[in-house]
Amino acid sequence: MKVDVLKTSIVRPADEVTGSRPRSAQHHHRLWLSNLDLLHGRIHVRTVFFYRPGDDTYYSSSSPASKESYFDARLLKDALSQALVAFYPFAGRLARDEKGRLEVHCNGEGVMFREAEADVSLDELGEFEPGAELLKLLPSVDYSGGISSYPLLLLQVTRFRCGGVSLGIGTHHSLVDGESAMSLINAWANTARGFPPVVSPFLDRTILRARNPPAPKFHHSEYDPSPVLINGTPNRTENPTAMAVLTFTPDQLNALRKQVNPNQYSKSKAGYSTYQILTAHIWRCVSRARGLADDQPTRLHMSVDGRSRLTNPPVPTGYFGNMIFHATPTAVAGELVSEPIVRTLERIRRAIDRMDDEYLRSAIDYLEDTDDPASVMQVPGTCQSPFTYADFGWGKPLCPANLFKGKGNLLSRNADGSLSLAIFLEEDAMVEFQKLVHDGGSC
Repeated sequence: MKVDVLKTSIVRPADEVTGSRPRSAQHHHRLWLSNLDLLHGRIHVRTVFFYRPGDDTYYSSSSPASKESYFDARLLKDALSQALVAFYPFAGRLARDEKGRLEVHCNGEGVMFREAEADVSLDELGEFEPGAELLKLLPSVDYSGGISSYPLLLLQVTRFRCGGVSLGIGTHHSLVDGESAMSLINAWANTARGFPPVVSPFLDRTILRARNPPAPKFHHSEYDPSPVLINGTPNRTENPTAMAVLTFTPDQLNALRKQVNPNQYSKSKAGYSTYQILTAHIWRCVSRARGLADDQPTRLHMSVDGRSRLTNPPVPTGYFGNMIFHATPTAVAGELVSEPIVRTLERIRRAIDRMDDEYLRSAIDYLEDTDDPASVMQVPGTCQSPFTYADFGWGKPLCPANLFKGKGNLLSRNADGSLSLAIFLEEDAMVEFQKLVHDGGSC
């Protein structure tokens, strides 16, 4: 696929610019970043939405969007400029305070908006699997100039020969998690449709300050290094990795649910969500596919949103920043692959249930005692993608493609009720994993 860049613009908040000079100092300040913000690498998390024009798309009379203005760049940039008034930290740049701690300099320098065209149709991209081809649908980033040299939000609208469009989005992980990133995208989309944002961002992150002095109450194994491979487990660290996107149909998901016997080792299956059941299945299948020794410790990382779990004080609606913690159920491989799936689900439930206010506050304090939270071992785990809406007036996207590597990322439900899994594994393990995960058994 060849992608030609037609134009690159910098979009600034609407209340910041008169000509080329900022006229408002209201939003010019330094934004403190929490330990959860510092925990992540200095990278942009990348997602691409795909849109296909349809004759049945409904256009509201109050919306600027129309069939004739399909993904019009001027309309999108105007709406983005308006949305950035409330979400102005996206228009800033990373910086460091006098002690060297990372922060955001809210200076109104703007976000990148690129217009491009591709020489293929959407159908030629197949299932939109993450890879080098899809990276062409996002602006590239040169990180060599230092942390203050690049925008925190990168956008690219690419038109395809069939009339379809992709919207590539790169949000810097030190600034926001997926939930907060999507709040901007939806505010932008609402503005483009002529509607106000649903939720205003709450920008003050000091509610996540560590206690003084820090008082971690628990050992936080979620931030420990990964278990060392023991004798008998193949060392695949040098092996090339493969990537696959697998789809689980409603029938396959129902079949997995039926394996959870409510009378076997567990009081109730009502508390197990489809995501938890599928996660347990994936964890077991990965462990078996990798040929782990029976006594090899294995650990699952599950993303847990702290917005509803921190209660003292509670997190305000619209909190803007990183609020993701990690639940880490553990098991030795031999027990994991041989036990009933309900046992695995109980491991997952215990790990999630312990993520209460006391435990999460302890985690924040634990990270405060770490010289550089970004150096803490982080393993991307199974999570649910929040990128599901993004309707700019021309209809919802076909699906999102997440372009970040991890062990496994569960994407949100598709329109037909199916779930998609994007997973990276060693090449030889991937072949076996794909056999196991869809064989109808419980691994």
